[in-house]
Amino acid sequence: MQNIDKGIIIKASEGETASFEEIYKMYSGFVYNVALRITHGREDAAEVTQDVFMAVYRNLKAFEFKSSFKTWIYRITANTAINYLKRLSRYRGRIEYNDGVGLEATTNPQHENIDNEHRQAVINKMLDLLNPKQRVCIILRHIE
Repeated sequence: MQNIDKGIIIKASEGETASFEEIYKMYSGFVYNVALRITHGREDAAEVTQDVFMAVYRNLKAFEFKSSFKTWIYRITANTAINYLKRLSRYRGRIEYNDGVGLEATTNPQHENIDNEHRQAVINKMLDLLNPKQRVCIILRHIE
């Protein structure tokens, strides 16, 4: 990949769509590949690529030519992919936790007991994954 001409970056930062399209054509494959290496999923990498170019479009005026454009877009891509994975893990965590457990407010003691037993079983499975020192630390700090 060759370096992009400084004039194209300046024109794109001034709103010229043809110049921005040229930036996109030149760097979209690079951005996608970096995102794919971080996210390990094609759909996720495509989503990150879209987010990156939206960020590039919004922040192109802030590019100061102190580093290469490739380095600048790489940092945006890496940060965007990492933030995407954080959002995704929080979302998936909520889905897994709420999947059939306590979705409806209930005052039925039997339902509450079942929910508590299920939560306890999940906690025990998670604790079993830890080494003994970690397990003791968690139990003493949060459970006892």
